[in-house]
Amino acid sequence: MSAEGTSPDGNGKVSRVFRIGTRKSQLARIQTDSVAEKLKELYPELNLEIVGMSTLGDKILDTALSKIGEKSLFTKELENALERNEVDLVVHSLKDLPTTLPAGFTIGAVLKRENPHDAVVLHPKHVGKTLDTLPDSSVIGTSSLRRAAQLKKRFPHLQFKDIRGNLNTRLKKLDEKEDYAAIILAAAGLGRMGWDDRISQILGPEDCMYAVGQGALAVEVRARDLDILEMVSVLHHPETVLRCITERAFLRCLEGGCSVPVAVNTEVKDSQLYLTGAVFSLDGSDSLKETMQTSIATDDKSVDEEVDERVQRVGVTASKICGGAQDRAERLGIDLANLLLSKGAKEILTVARQLNDAR
Repeated sequence: MSAEGTSPDGNGKVSRVFRIGTRKSQLARIQTDSVAEKLKELYPELNLEIVGMSTLGDKILDTALSKIGEKSLFTKELENALERNEVDLVVHSLKDLPTTLPAGFTIGAVLKRENPHDAVVLHPKHVGKTLDTLPDSSVIGTSSLRRAAQLKKRFPHLQFKDIRGNLNTRLKKLDEKEDYAAIILAAAGLGRMGWDDRISQILGPEDCMYAVGQGALAVEVRARDLDILEMVSVLHHPETVLRCITERAFLRCLEGGCSVPVAVNTEVKDSQLYLTGAVFSLDGSDSLKETMQTSIATDDKSVDEEVDERVQRVGVTASKICGGAQDRAERLGIDLANLLLSKGAKEILTVARQLNDAR
């Protein structure tokens, strides 16, 4: 049985209560509230209760994420609650979810992606500058190996230093001290917090390609709860689902995670899905980058096809989206990863992992 309780509604009837698990940070609550609002719009009768909890990633704040070596830093406690039937669904930033989920769980919805790119937030004394125009040896805060590797190569006059904490904490560290000239954050998170005015520069793919799944929210559920899976599936955004399936397949095939610099860029144009993927050494001096594409057009036969609800592609269940398109998206990610592996990606990532562990 699932965790739902019962609640008397206005007519004295007893209705089901769905519990949504979330991290306790302000951003996580904003993201979860937005998903709850969408569900309420679609199902006005729905009773929802939001349950906040702290994860390992929220508690360990003095160590770089890549050094902790745990793939499910921000998700494990939430999944434990899902397994114990204490919550019915969990809202995550998709980029926090490992490409292989624990048995019994699935991503039942991937919502429309917001800006997936990274943003530069400057210390107030540097307002008006860009990464190009900051003084030599300016210190940039980021705890992401992916961001640091790309930006070290692109902006050799800058220095990079770890910074941890939620968005509020990191902005406070930037503004109240002189330790950092700027910090790099996900544009989507800043936007959801209403802090677009702090963004000095959006980093395009030529400067910094983004993380797998960045900018998209995911709803994780128990795979056996077909009624909940059906309920949340209407939140799926087809283009975002296909882009994120190809990105996650690429990362899974490379065996990447927080502890290695892997970056992507995806685009849908004229029914073609384009995936650019790259791997980097820690200092960005060594890298491999390639682009491939596939058709995600649906033909007349596939429009009415039945998609097996039990089929997961890199953890995603999307039974209302053309199965052939999903298969081609997954295959694109695998093919691009294999192309990079054939050119030496494994060696680059192995050295990056070893050097990171030794830091």
